Amino acid sequence: MIQPKRSYHITTNSHHRFKKHENQILDLVINRPEQVWVCDITYVGKRDNPCYLSLITDAYSKKIMGYYTAENLNAENSLKALKMALKQRRNNAMPLIHHSDRGLQYCADQYQKELIKNKVLCSMTQNSDPYENAVAERINGILKHEFFIDKHTQNRDIKNKIIKEAISIYNELRPHYSNYMLTPSQMHEQDKIKMKTYKRKNTCKKLIAGA
Repeated sequence: MIQPKRSYHITTNSHHRFKKHENQILDLVINRPEQVWVCDITYVGKRDNPCYLSLITDAYSKKIMGYYTAENLNAENSLKALKMALKQRRNNAMPLIHHSDRGLQYCADQYQKELIKNKVLCSMTQNSDPYENAVAERINGILKHEFFIDKHTQNRDIKNKIIKEAISIYNELRPHYSNYMLTPSQMHEQDKIKMKTYKRKNTCKKLIAGA
């Protein structure tokens, strides 16, 4: 019901020397939690007091598994979000794909080493198309337009508290239509429900529903 405001702030730098990976999820059927994690960085706040939020979300349950806020786009900040997510991982024996854009943060050596160490397969978008990472983009929008995490200009400590509370409410209390009105945490506790998808206009590709 909330009409999102259109705003755009570039957080992806894909012009770098590091290796870029193929998209591993284009034709993948996602049927359980911790099968695919989608990752993104979104801009929070005002230009005179910028803040960047790194998010890692489970594609099946829409649960935010890891996050970290910082005042810059250094790779180490995204790595902290990844490490938080990995600590919450329940079954290390099951295959897991990490899907992101081709940004420097995700291609950096220390980030890739952490994925390899935890036996996580890397997947990346290929054409700078937001539909290739639709769930991550949708979660960004929910946090901004429903929880107003980017409407506050307070210092970083207060921003962190606002973001932490918003993510807790999002995971534990907010039902998702794409989760058959279960919360992300409830959806994450089972693997019997078939995940909703929708068909993109002018294509036969099915995309993950994110709302």
